[in-house]
Amino acid sequence: MDLQHAARMAKTAATRLSALDGATKNEALTQIVKALEADTAAITAANRQDLAQAEKDGLAAPLLKRLRFDEAKIQEACAGLRSLIQLPDPVGVTLSALELDRDLELYKVSRPIGVIGVIFESRPDALVQISSLCLKSGNALLLKGGSEAARTNRILADTITAAATRAHLPDGWLGLLETRDEVTEMLALDRFIDLIIPRGSNEFVRYIMDHTRIPVLGHADGICHVYVDREADLQMAVRVAVDSKCQYVAVCNAAETLLVHQDAARAFLPAVRDAFTQKGVALRGCAATRRIIDIPSATDEDWRTEYLDLMLSIKVVADMDAAVDHINTFGSGHTDVIVTADRSKAVRFMDRVDSADVFWNCSSRFSDGFRYGLGAEVGISTNKIHARGPVGMEGLLIYQWRMMGKGHVVADYSGEGAKAFTHKQLHKRFGQSHAEPTP
Repeated sequence: MDLQHAARMAKTAATRLSALDGATKNEALTQIVKALEADTAAITAANRQDLAQAEKDGLAAPLLKRLRFDEAKIQEACAGLRSLIQLPDPVGVTLSALELDRDLELYKVSRPIGVIGVIFESRPDALVQISSLCLKSGNALLLKGGSEAARTNRILADTITAAATRAHLPDGWLGLLETRDEVTEMLALDRFIDLIIPRGSNEFVRYIMDHTRIPVLGHADGICHVYVDREADLQMAVRVAVDSKCQYVAVCNAAETLLVHQDAARAFLPAVRDAFTQKGVALRGCAATRRIIDIPSATDEDWRTEYLDLMLSIKVVADMDAAVDHINTFGSGHTDVIVTADRSKAVRFMDRVDSADVFWNCSSRFSDGFRYGLGAEVGISTNKIHARGPVGMEGLLIYQWRMMGKGHVVADYSGEGAKAFTHKQLHKRFGQSHAEPTP
């Protein structure tokens, strides 16, 4: 691929995409659903080839699980697309409206970012989610998937591109990179690419951040915690802890550490050990935990490890303050959970835990763009600017200030006898006539 040419085409396509109406974008998404369903046999055949090669190459079990893209996964992806179609067009929304003076109005209007570069590993379903979210939000896209999914990614990109072309989307809005060298080249294309979203290991994300001038949105680790408080319903706590760890272990929102209040530990730990044993989870714990249940010893390294596997570390803590301190010390700012019957304590926990997602009495696995009603997600961000948590369409949008006047000039508002600004909130959308009365 001539990456410079592809990036230039994406930049041009982004300009055209940003002006498309919602009906046209939804028609493209509808065509993509039809194409994915029609091409299911070919897509799954390509994926089986990738899986066979990955097993031969000794790919780790968690990555193999992410790589699988069977009929059920295709149907799940199509369901996400249908949900996305039902959402309102996020582009061109008036976020605020202010009268500066009579017939001088200032609007803040949502706009696409432009060209998004996404680098991800293993999961072909991510390609479908990312491309559909970029399409709906009016962004062009350059994608680089892992080499282990090369066949699956290629047929998915071809299927999506062909379907979108039938709906008259501009050429070049989606480009697929296929070599490692192209990633390095992409990181230097700050003239064309507006945002990079890396999805992968801590080392990989750090490498991306250190080798580009393009803004980077993402997270390095998913070290998530479940804290079981003294006032917790212990049956509920077992259910929440097991789901947080076991519902799907090879993802960034799966729990890696279980924290237990010392007053609940003796009653809770044997029950949760039995539940985890039935799921095949290997446990390790602190000294206080091991005095109650017989499991191997945990080390400081366990507290900062993202297992992405059927492994879990357990620590008994003196109180909620100690749990919060542990999370803020060893966590990655992703998703953390408290199980307690005390609402005020739950609110204090949420106020003090420095994470993008903080939950009360529910599984960490809910930290997901589709479950949040965002349509899907392009990634998870632990950043503290622009977007945080599961990044759906809102994370692919920026805003534009638009001012409408009738020959107004700044000189009239400066110096002796200067006119005063009214700065009055307006209750209307950008594009409504100056003469149209405000509701």
